[in-house]
Amino acid sequence: MLGPTWEPLAPTSMLGLEGPCWVGPGPDGGLAVSEEFGDVQLFGSAHQPLGSLGTLTGHNFGCPAGVCSDAEGSIIVADEQRHQVTLFPRVGSPICLQLEGLERPLGVAYAPQGQLVVADAGDNYIKVYQYLGEMA
Repeated sequence: MLGPTWEPLAPTSMLGLEGPCWVGPGPDGGLAVSEEFGDVQLFGSAHQPLGSLGTLTGHNFGCPAGVCSDAEGSIIVADEQRHQVTLFPRVGSPICLQLEGLERPLGVAYAPQGQLVVADAGDNYIKVYQYLGEMA
């Protein structure tokens, strides 16, 4: 039995991308696209460019890989080269998440239960982290 069928839409060109690697949900129904050894480009719901996270926040990426968004609409990016995951809140400065044991994070996903799931190619594990709140 075959699964559901998908109808292809007209190809959408998103100008200015250099080595697009991962795509995930972005702000307000748009997209976030990571570029190999580059930046993370944001696009609105009509695929219009909104800018890059690096330019908008002053953050320097090593090799951005997986991207996702959380329930508040913040963008979360795995940086393979820097061995870290960074949260980009809708308002405010980027926050390097304190996730122990990351070797080569490639993919990230946010689960509705407040969990962050990271695919780590360095040790071939899927790592699940639970948000515990702010440190005192």
